[in-house]
Amino acid sequence: MKKTGFIGLGIMGRPMASNLVKAGCDLIVYDLNEEAVRALTALGAKAGTPDSIGRDCDVIFLSLPNGSISQSVLFGEGGVCSKIVPGAIVCDTSSVTPSEAQTCHEKLLEHGVFFVDSPVSGGEPGAIAGTLAFMAGGEQEAFNELKEYFDIMGSSAVLIGGSGMGCVTKLANQVIVNLTIAAVSEAFVLSTKAGADPIKVYDAIRGGLAGSAVLDAKIPMIVERNFKPGGKISINHKDIKNVLATAHEIDVPVPFSAQLFEIQQALKAHGHMDDDHCGYVQYFEALAGVTVQSKEK
Repeated sequence: MKKTGFIGLGIMGRPMASNLVKAGCDLIVYDLNEEAVRALTALGAKAGTPDSIGRDCDVIFLSLPNGSISQSVLFGEGGVCSKIVPGAIVCDTSSVTPSEAQTCHEKLLEHGVFFVDSPVSGGEPGAIAGTLAFMAGGEQEAFNELKEYFDIMGSSAVLIGGSGMGCVTKLANQVIVNLTIAAVSEAFVLSTKAGADPIKVYDAIRGGLAGSAVLDAKIPMIVERNFKPGGKISINHKDIKNVLATAHEIDVPVPFSAQLFEIQQALKAHGHMDDDHCGYVQYFEALAGVTVQSKEK
């Protein structure tokens, strides 16, 4: 592996970067959170800054909260591009809009630098386990160079198409995941209010057509009242906002996603944005006056 930079050591970035270091990657890291940087340097990474990472690294990963922060880190004063070397590859694993990814792609081309938008699916558990799914947009040549990194951090990586197509795929992924969690929440509030034990309902339906990875991941958390975030509602709120913005740009009606956004807004108003997105159940519970918990003690 080439000399590599990693910017953004949050819920996703920290375990992703850790897996690269453990695999022997020569890694330079940066984050505003000094404790996160210390945790990586304790594993063998070096601490850097955006401009030093641009100067010293051939491959640079970003894992940041939104597109505006990605652009600031890349193109702002003291940013990566202030010293970046032509021929480098920047891979943004953040969840941003396709148009934001295309802007980064175009600006980096002016510096002779490849840009790949490659958001991920799998949440914090997948980041820790190294089983993330990478969905990429960009040039084949750059994707090929990144493949060995994807193989360390994930279990699958697919080049969807040109710039922005990874982000398009991530939006589709987030629609499916988030609406499935909402549907599961609504269904289990219904069954609980009707008198059924939610664990037994789960055991009965998980092997049929209603079974899914979402069902298996979220129902145990819900019945245990465990809303510790693997994927915060705040992050998914941002993603669904990106869905709506992109859909409106290209005249695609997304009525279910629009309703989900309002559910997220209601949860925001009641202080639940730092909960895991299985916390959507709390919206439906409040409407029905019931809590989804097992009857077995």
